[in-house]
Amino acid sequence: MNVSLILIVVMAALFACGVYAMLERSLTRVLIGFLLLGNATNLLLLIVMGQPGIAPFFGSATPDEMSDPLPQALTLTAIVITFAVSAFLLALIYRSWQLGQADTVEDDAEDMAVRERGTEDEDTMDDELDRESDDAATDFVGVDTSPITILGSRDLSSLRDDAPTDAPTDSPVGRSRGDRPGNEGGAS
Repeated sequence: MNVSLILIVVMAALFACGVYAMLERSLTRVLIGFLLLGNATNLLLLIVMGQPGIAPFFGSATPDEMSDPLPQALTLTAIVITFAVSAFLLALIYRSWQLGQADTVEDDAEDMAVRERGTEDEDTMDDELDRESDDAATDFVGVDTSPITILGSRDLSSLRDDAPTDAPTDSPVGRSRGDRPGNEGGAS
């Protein structure tokens, strides 16, 4: 399989420019970077596909003469995903422009506090994490901090707990289908 070196260089340049553009604070540049990454992915799949061949229909040629359909399907999927995420990013950019007349992401107070925090604070946080119990299987150890409270009929008088339960019957052997509780008609 002979791969064109030009395609590999173009693909690498598109990946590099796309990643660089996505690291910017401007949402428009993030969109352009994402589009470059999508095109680089399509080029990667085109390179992986190899030599073009006959359409892969049963009986049209031998399997050696047919082209691989998997990279073609992946390329089509990558195009659809790139289009969908680009539409979402365009809507996000439009809304950001409507609200703030700018498409840049600004630092808020929390971002500045994280940036100013030193390594001492990070070491202190690591020490706190080491002291906590590793026996707990969840972050919500106490009942008071649990985000979900399971209520039963004993907790609230207005709550009716009439859900069917799997209670054992007297003797399941010897009962026919019509004799079981719940089948009043006797017919199945």
